[in-house]
This record gives sequence, C-alpha cells and structure tokens, in this order.
Amino acid sequence: MPCKITARVLLIAIILTSLFLSLPSIPQQDISEYEKRLAKLAEQIKELQAKIKKGEKEETSILSRLDKIGLNKRLIRKEISLYNTRLEKANKELATIKRSISELKKKLEGEKKSIEKILVTMYKFGKFSFLQSIFQAKDMGTFISENKRLTLLAQYQRDIISGYVNTLTELNTNEEAQEAKKEEISTLNQNAKQKNQELAAQERKNKALIREIKRDRSTHIQTLEEYKERSEQLQIFIKNLLEKEVSLPFPLVPLYEKKGKLPWPVEGKLITRFGIQRHPRFKTITMNNGIEISPGKKGIIVKSVHPGKVVYSDYFKGYGNLIIIDHGMTYYSLYGHCSDFLAKKGEFVKAQHPIAFVGDFGSLEGVSLYFEIRFKTKPLDPLQWLRRR
Repeated sequence: MPCKITARVLLIAIILTSLFLSLPSIPQQDISEYEKRLAKLAEQIKELQAKIKKGEKEETSILSRLDKIGLNKRLIRKEISLYNTRLEKANKELATIKRSISELKKKLEGEKKSIEKILVTMYKFGKFSFLQSIFQAKDMGTFISENKRLTLLAQYQRDIISGYVNTLTELNTNEEAQEAKKEEISTLNQNAKQKNQELAAQERKNKALIREIKRDRSTHIQTLEEYKERSEQLQIFIKNLLEKEVSLPFPLVPLYEKKGKLPWPVEGKLITRFGIQRHPRFKTITMNNGIEISPGKKGIIVKSVHPGKVVYSDYFKGYGNLIIIDHGMTYYSLYGHCSDFLAKKGEFVKAQHPIAFVGDFGSLEGVSLYFEIRFKTKPLDPLQWLRRR
C-alpha cells in the first residue's frame, strides 16, 4: 500500500515539474545599436564643444558671432538627439522590465500553486518518516525503492520552495529597476525640454543678429567685407585641393558633358542668384559665387548633382556646414549652410546620392542651401549647369 501512495505522490511531483519547466523564458532586448548611436553623438558633441571653445579665442566679428550661434545650435541639437536616443533606450529597457515583471508574476503564481498542491498531497497521504518506511517495507528491496522515491520527492519540494523564493527576489529586483528606470526617463524628459528651450533662445538670437545686419548699414557693410574675406579663404582652400589628384572607382562622365542637364541638389525657390548683385536699400555691390535655394523647411535632403569624391565635409567659416565634391578634371560642386552631414570626407558618391540636410547654418536668408560649381578655382553660374525648371 505505501508503495502505491508514494508512487502517486511522485507522479504529481513529476507533472508539476514538467509544468514548471515549460514556463516561457523572458526575451532579452539587444541594445547595442543604441550604444553605437550614443557613442557617435557623444563624439560629435565633443568635437563641436572644441570648435566653439576655439572660436571664443578668435577675434570677434559679425560672421564669427553668426558662426558661434550656428555652432551652438548644432551642439544643442546633438544634445537633444543624445537625450532622445537615451529616452528611446530607456523606454525599451522599461518595456523589457515590464514584460519580465509580468512573466515573473505568472511564474510566481504557478510556483505558489505547486507548493499548495504539495501541501495538500502531504496532508492527504501523510508524511512518511524514515522509520515508517522501514517498518512498512516488506523486504529490503521495497525499502530501498521507497526510500529513493521519498528522497526524490523531498528534493522536489525543496526545489519548488527555493524556486519560489528566487522568483520572489527577482520580482522585487525588477520592480525596483522599474521605478529607477521611470525616474531616469523623467530626468531625461526634463533635460530634453531644457535643451529645446536653449535652442529656441539661440534661434531668437540668430534672428536678432540677422535683422541687425539687414537694417543697419554699417553692420551690413562690415558683414559684406567679412564675407569677401571668407570667400578668399575658400578660394585658397580649393586651390590647395587642385594639387591632390582624385581617381574615381567608377566610369566617369565628364561634368562638362552634363552642362544644362544636372539635377538640382534640392527642390525649392531660388532666392539669390549668381553674379553681381546690388542691394536695393544700401546700394552696395556684391559678387555672388553661387546661388541659394530655399526649400521652405529644415531637414530636406541635399543630393549630389554628379558622381565624385567628397573632399570636404565640415564647418567652414562663413559657409556653415560645407560639403565639397571633386568630380574629376578639376570640377567641383559646393553645398553650404547644411544642418548636418550624410556623407563623410573620402566617400565616393554617385549622382543624386544623399549627402546632407538643408539648414540655416551661416545663412542670412534663413533655411536655404548655398550651391556653387567651380572649374579649378573659377566659380561658374550654377543655373547654366542645372536642368531648366
């Protein structure tokens, strides 16, 4: 009789064990992609901070003030991106913790039921002691068999109770982690909000300076002189580029064969033209080496007009974020006032390849793209090279 009772208890234990082992495992979220993005943003922020610090040591001018505002705006945008990426990561982690808590609660409930069934079974059939098993055994073989079953049952009981305690501890740890993650998200939201306010302040500062340049004649003239100086610096830079021969890894269609057929780098309204310009109010004369195109809003993608190699992709005084593409045979295209880059220096691009985003960095006309085409150091009228619209 005792042999039958113990076998029945062991059968229940085995069934419960199989149920316990069949509980679903908690999936782990891969957050390495977030870590890469955060590392890249941290590096960009460090570079911008260094540029701003370097600019503070230089002589103050109208354009340097404009550049400093542009660099600060870009820095703040990167910091906002950093906080937003941290928020995405924290929300992913919070969602994982919540799923883990839900699974742990289900697991805990299952273990509680297992313990309850063990207690009911032990109460119903009685707990066999070592002496009882000896006295009730008909022979030594039966005793050894019974003792093994009882040992397995006792071990199972300990495992179930130990598992319950471990699950409870893990649940408490996850609930604490959930609260900590919620506090982290709250802090990140506050920091992002503060950075957005700082960005708005820089935007107001930028607009105020541009109004001053456009309204005050002396400030306007000083700005034109500084632009002329920056244009000469760009001329020298391109002259240095001519000394570096570029070989393209794909068949080259000479740029001069595409005259009048090049795609526009961005769709938008033409707001400044190439050549000599006369200011309607101050009657000043300026020479524009390129054109400006306004798409009406930030974030529009700028595309390369022809295959080539990116030979410059960085901040350039007076032009904001500037990209220069060498198209071979000493032809170049230039893209200024960008908010951010999509193509790096040294990268080979094809026609209509995304290279940057339209911005207002260093622009007196608001959100716009500054665009030039040059043969050697000579500026060419881009409208003669782009398709007619």
